[in-house]
Amino acid sequence: MNTRVKICGLTRAEDVEAAVAKGADAIGFVFYEPSPRSVTIEQAEALAHHIPAFVSVVGLFVNPERDYVNEVLRRIPLDLLQFHGDETAGFCEQFDRRWIKAIRVQRAGQIEQAFDDYKFASGLLVDAWDPDRYGGTGHSFNWDLIPSERALPLILAGGLSSDNVSGAVKKVRPWAVDVSGGVEKSKGIKDVEKITKFIREVHRVCNTD
Repeated sequence: MNTRVKICGLTRAEDVEAAVAKGADAIGFVFYEPSPRSVTIEQAEALAHHIPAFVSVVGLFVNPERDYVNEVLRRIPLDLLQFHGDETAGFCEQFDRRWIKAIRVQRAGQIEQAFDDYKFASGLLVDAWDPDRYGGTGHSFNWDLIPSERALPLILAGGLSSDNVSGAVKKVRPWAVDVSGGVEKSKGIKDVEKITKFIREVHRVCNTD
């Protein structure tokens, strides 16, 4: 299976262009003000102009107001919505746009339950649990909690870098991997060399299977 790559938390045009040039399948913008990787609507609007055809534009939200999501959609050509908070399926479904739901994994059975709770999503993103943060922790979790039978495409996140992503792809066989901190110089500032190595490692594993 060809595992796709999403680079998330981009804040600069040069980082968007680098991620696209190195082969990212999707670019993620964070619309959550407490995050150090957040962007305003105006910033994301400008950055989106650097994303060519066939690269998906993803907007990440955490417990947003409905009107705010609609305003982002009015201004920015998002291909996919990513809900990373405590949103219900009903909330996620109301925007007439494809969406994925992120969950923070703590225990056995949680992922299977999420497949059922969010069955109309375009994918389920699994990330590490943190009591204070909705993702972006830089930590991984116990991948043995991920079931082999999956009702939705599974996106793996949490503590990924070029050092461990090949092992993650081999073990988990995810539909996609999602990385932010693992390809950064500092929060919100990407490192081209790290992006290059990360995507190369994913492609290497996929091409040798």
